[in-house]
Amino acid sequence: MVDLLDGLRTALAGLGRPHTAADVARAMRELGAVVTDATVGDALEALRRNSVGAGPLEDLLNGPGVSDVLVNGPLDVFVDRGVGPERVPLTFPDDEAVRQLAIRLAAACGRRLDDAQPFVDGRLPSGVRVHAVLAPVAEPGTCISLRVPARRSFSLDDLVAAGSLSDEGASLLRGLVSQRVPYLVSGGTGSGKTTLLAALLGLVPEAERIVLVEDARELVPAHPHCVRLEGRPANAEGAGAITLTTLVRQALRMRPDRLVLGEVRGAEITDMLSALNTGHEGGCATVHANSVADVPARLEALAALGGLGREACHAQVVAALRVVVHVRRDAAGRRYVEQVGVIRRSSAGLEVILGAALHTDGITYGAAGAELRALVAP
Repeated sequence: MVDLLDGLRTALAGLGRPHTAADVARAMRELGAVVTDATVGDALEALRRNSVGAGPLEDLLNGPGVSDVLVNGPLDVFVDRGVGPERVPLTFPDDEAVRQLAIRLAAACGRRLDDAQPFVDGRLPSGVRVHAVLAPVAEPGTCISLRVPARRSFSLDDLVAAGSLSDEGASLLRGLVSQRVPYLVSGGTGSGKTTLLAALLGLVPEAERIVLVEDARELVPAHPHCVRLEGRPANAEGAGAITLTTLVRQALRMRPDRLVLGEVRGAEITDMLSALNTGHEGGCATVHANSVADVPARLEALAALGGLGREACHAQVVAALRVVVHVRRDAAGRRYVEQVGVIRRSSAGLEVILGAALHTDGITYGAAGAELRALVAP
């Protein structure tokens, strides 16, 4: 089929117009292929799949529960349906086929991908996040990583029903939102940070205006008054970039009741902290961290990118944020809210004290439990 498709593409390229079923049938006869209604239909579908969208990966992206599709060279394709990467029986004829797909996906994102720029990060019109690295930079071949946006919003009740949170834990998190407590959601990659944050934003009163700032559109909160600002990398000429730092500053001029930074990744944290220190209550963001105790070191490193020293970072964080909600994904792929920490400044510096360990059967309060309960009390 691969040789037939290559021959068909070559034959149809000279038409100078969109091809029809008759054109495909004629080209198949010239190539010595069997021509029936079924084979022509199959050829038309194969041509379509390999010229638009994600080609042979399209069906995987549309599969139920799929959050990621990963291609590691021509022979290894995996999908993540919520329990970790699973190998699927799909291969490419060679690395050149993967390379051409990666280049086409990059072009669909408005990005350049070639030997001079062997990696790309972008978003397809469908919302699918694309990252690709060409061989030989990537081994065992060209690698493509596709992140599927959430197809629906999950409420806090949905997370309780799924076993990600207890009823008591959900009540605690509702208190965070209703009392306009500024917070961070921390966790590792794929742990469910964005899902939890979207669920919490769905609890924001409808009369309040949410302004979201994201590097790539992922948050889908069930809220009627939500405005999104999305960053943009530079084009092939190195111009046209829109940074999250710029967008946070713009968001402050848009009268937000709740300022939300989808993910803190760099210097934009300084603007976010400044905003939360100037009367913008109830703001929130996500950040990558291994535990609540590791959040201070992560914030210090990010603040340094924005020119904020350690002491200044500590002062800003303690004044701007109150709580860290940590989510985890276990070896079985289950995502759950694990801990809630209270941000403090001690003689040793910034730290997050465990306020509560959340379990599906209830809450065990830690050293800062009384302070946490006071923050969320009505």
